Amino acid sequence: MFNLTLYTALEIVLRTIVVYLVILLGLRLAGKREIGQMTVFDLVVLLLIANAVQNAMVGSDTSLLGGLLAAVTLLVMNALIALLRLRSTRLRHLVEGTPTVLVLHGEVIKEHLRREGIDEETLQASFREHGIEEVNDVDMAVLEIDGSISVVPMGSSSTRRLRRSGKFLMH
Repeated sequence: MFNLTLYTALEIVLRTIVVYLVILLGLRLAGKREIGQMTVFDLVVLLLIANAVQNAMVGSDTSLLGGLLAAVTLLVMNALIALLRLRSTRLRHLVEGTPTVLVLHGEVIKEHLRREGIDEETLQASFREHGIEEVNDVDMAVLEIDGSISVVPMGSSSTRRLRRSGKFLMH
């Protein structure tokens, strides 16, 4: 239960770091989605990934210390990445992504919808959540890095301020 050699411990740490980075990259490439927007399919995939990578992290070690070491390594890696992304804009954009403009001046940018995996029904639902009935009434809709969709109605002063400051992205 507590039998763990230094070599096995280092192997578990290295394996866990590699798995963490690969899963982080995979989830980043999977796109932006809020936890509340996860489907049952998404949950099943996450659970299966967790099960699939367990052995990749600890190998043949089934000791309590091996499992705890993998868990601590995951927590340390997560804290390290969180700290580094606060210090580096480039890393933050790499890990979190950037906002994507979906609608600009009442026009849907279909290429951005396609790239982000968002269908027109989801976009329409976000309009309704913001009390807007038609795309013509939308000055800008942005898929935020957390997966939520922000909608700015036509004539809004916040859009004029954003346009003047140049702080909205056309990704």
